[in-house]
Amino acid sequence: MIIKPENEKKLIMDILISYGLNEKDAETTANIYTEADLKGFSSHGIGRFPQTIKGIECGNINLNPKIKILKESPAVGTVDGDMGLGYVVSEYCMNKAIEKSKNVGIGAISTINSNHFGIAGHYSEMAMKEGLIGIVITNTEPAMAPFGGVEKILGTNPIAIAFKGKKYEYSLDMATSSIARGKILECLRKGTEIPPNCAVDKEGNPTTNPKDALEGSILPFGGPKGYALALAIETIAAIGGSEMGKNIKGTATPEDRCTKGDLFICINPEFFGDKDEFMEKVDNLFLEIKNSKSPNGRTILIPGEIEKMNIVKRMKEGIPIDENLFNTLKEICDKKGIKIEEYI
Repeated sequence: MIIKPENEKKLIMDILISYGLNEKDAETTANIYTEADLKGFSSHGIGRFPQTIKGIECGNINLNPKIKILKESPAVGTVDGDMGLGYVVSEYCMNKAIEKSKNVGIGAISTINSNHFGIAGHYSEMAMKEGLIGIVITNTEPAMAPFGGVEKILGTNPIAIAFKGKKYEYSLDMATSSIARGKILECLRKGTEIPPNCAVDKEGNPTTNPKDALEGSILPFGGPKGYALALAIETIAAIGGSEMGKNIKGTATPEDRCTKGDLFICINPEFFGDKDEFMEKVDNLFLEIKNSKSPNGRTILIPGEIEKMNIVKRMKEGIPIDENLFNTLKEICDKKGIKIEEYI
């Protein structure tokens, strides 16, 4: 079945409001869920929304947080999210980083006591839309073994980077694992296999079974390179005082209090050199890449362009909802007296 993007947003908003969330924060959260589905990150779209509801019902997500700054200088700061929705806390933090970068050239905000924030690229693109450079990293509860091991210690630890020239935009949003844990959970829900060479079972044997992969370990992308990057993100994302390694909980298990950390960085090119010249050089480089030869004659894409194509397609065709997800959403709606059939 198919849901229109505007109906997905309204459904998520109405459910969150029925749980007591204010309309502004409900819209922020619904926008990011819907953006994920439009871009093709279905593992972080409405398919993940039931986990947020579980977190609310368990009392691990605070719908009325008192977000506060624990430590601050003109360029940096640490924010206590008071266990609020990660989407709301994270927009607050990136807006703070943007403000600081406009004042002193760079802004960096770390978080503690927040929750899963969806797609990291949403926040890096907030900076990009202001003509700035956005970088976002976060650590997650253990899902990945270090290179050469079989015991999961590291998270899937995504990184997002976004910036633009005058014409072209760059937006990277990726996990440092060979597959996102959310994608494995999605395959488990749909009853499909995961791609090969992405995970091992608890004995260290390669597997395409999502259940075995979750019990075992996801592999880092690029072998030792992905492991090294994941380890760096694991530690630096915790700079504000959040947990690392096996002490991280709650990003995939909503019944646990979330202990992960985030870092939102914003860089203002105007403080480093001629911003117009920088943006022109960005465009020239991207144009050089797009005009370069490829073996099949296809145009080479810049990171973020696939997501833009997905948005166009899904705005036209809608967002697919599998039967298991529909049934789960219907159970949530039934508890709140919401008729899901009016949305899908």
